[in-house]
Amino acid sequence: MPRAKGGYKTKRRRDRIRKHAKGFRGGRSKLWKAAVEAVHRKWRFSLFHRRKRKGDFRGVWIARINAASRELGVGYSRLFGALEKQGITLDRKILADLAISDPNAFKKVVEAAGVAAS
Repeated sequence: MPRAKGGYKTKRRRDRIRKHAKGFRGGRSKLWKAAVEAVHRKWRFSLFHRRKRKGDFRGVWIARINAASRELGVGYSRLFGALEKQGITLDRKILADLAISDPNAFKKVVEAAGVAAS
């Protein structure tokens, strides 16, 4: 009786690794050990960068809010301090979207916060 070389599950695992190694340069897409190593590294970095992307977006939102609020004569820090005092709980994503898509609404939010808007 021949030895078992792996059935359905083994083939499925190997196919998944090969599919993810597609497009890698050189042996990293062809040779089994190199492919496994490259794919595991890819998965580790993609997890890390999914987390990092959230922080990157937060930075973009803050920059947009700061730019829009400075046009109204208020800095980002003062604006957020005033918003918290007034109990206005709009998050950075929404404020940044307002600042770009509807500047008049953003101006009203700044005025509602009670900081000087020119």
